[in-house]
Amino acid sequence: MLNPVANTAEATWQAFLQGKSGTSSLTQIEPGPFSSKVAAEVKGFDPSVYFKPKELKKTDRFVQFAVAASKMAMDDAGVDMTKEDPYRVGVLIGSGIGGLRVIEEQHKILLEKGAGRVSPFLIPMLIVNMAPGQVSIYFGIKGPSNCVATACATGTNAIGDASKIILRGEADIVIAGGTESCITPLGFGGFDSMRALSTHNSTPEAASRPFDATRNGFVMGEGCGVVVLESLEHALQRNAKIYCEIIGYGMTSDASHITAPDPSGEGAARCMLNAMKDAKLKPEQIDYINAHGTSTLLNDKIETLAIKKALGEAHARKIKISSTKSMTGHLLGAAGGVEAIACAMAIRDGIVPPTINYKNPDPDCDLDYVPNQAQKLKVRHALSNSLGFGGHNACLAFKIFEE
Repeated sequence: MLNPVANTAEATWQAFLQGKSGTSSLTQIEPGPFSSKVAAEVKGFDPSVYFKPKELKKTDRFVQFAVAASKMAMDDAGVDMTKEDPYRVGVLIGSGIGGLRVIEEQHKILLEKGAGRVSPFLIPMLIVNMAPGQVSIYFGIKGPSNCVATACATGTNAIGDASKIILRGEADIVIAGGTESCITPLGFGGFDSMRALSTHNSTPEAASRPFDATRNGFVMGEGCGVVVLESLEHALQRNAKIYCEIIGYGMTSDASHITAPDPSGEGAARCMLNAMKDAKLKPEQIDYINAHGTSTLLNDKIETLAIKKALGEAHARKIKISSTKSMTGHLLGAAGGVEAIACAMAIRDGIVPPTINYKNPDPDCDLDYVPNQAQKLKVRHALSNSLGFGGHNACLAFKIFEE
């Protein structure tokens, strides 16, 4: 992982357990024009570790994140590409927005200096599929390669789709997840003009407060979350380190509104039910949900309603639910990747991360959101929810691995 809290998966996980906030005052762009002046920015990332100087000049930050996170994931998984059939390894990494920064920079050059000065690398820098493309090139991967763009559901859809590629027998290993870096004047301004962003500017570290009655918007973030998926047979053959199993994947569409969730919560509820059906799980078997939990008025209320519909109100009140976006902010297309990893770590360590900045209960959000402190819990089955603009809903089901 690369995210506003830390730049490795283990450091991020420890920060989650400590309830550390990665949100702060906006620094990447001038905050003056905007109502929101807080963001969740990746700090201290050095892309020169992964790219030569000439390569850096033609690579956008969201792609740099994807390559860096993929390298960390492959190292952690112990995958040696010299021992793998490159046609049996795949990449499925998505981004909600892609290279917005380079579009803005090159558009300014076009207006000020003319068409002849536009970079020939503009297109390969901005297109979303360059994340999996560059990762494939970096590792020499020649198997299935694809890209998902389903807004804030992107990372979850990418991991779910990748799991099905393996189950169909088309690959043994797939690198999967989401990446995003679009804290730019246009990107930030677009969300700000929608009034989607938090305006708790005086307390930036507490600006993301999912399910809290005083929430008033999400904190725009950036980062990347990538996992290495592998068929069980192949993983056991090479004695791989196994965090957990992915056993279910569901997706639906609200068909309701371009940005707001369906007020009934039906689409999100059906998505969770689909994931549980795919996993052959009953609602009462779910121990933990990593919620989409954006800190917006509508999402948190409707996701709470959807969880009750999917699991039944009685069981919904028994399980632990948390939003790690309280710490990372909203990483947009990268969120699902980071949150899938949080589920894997929770299963591995038997502890669930908190929802920080939760102080004021909301009558519409009345479940157990693991307020402010991590809690020990034997997690046998977990769900991870992602709900994106356009009505995209995605859910992954995880299971503890037992030999």
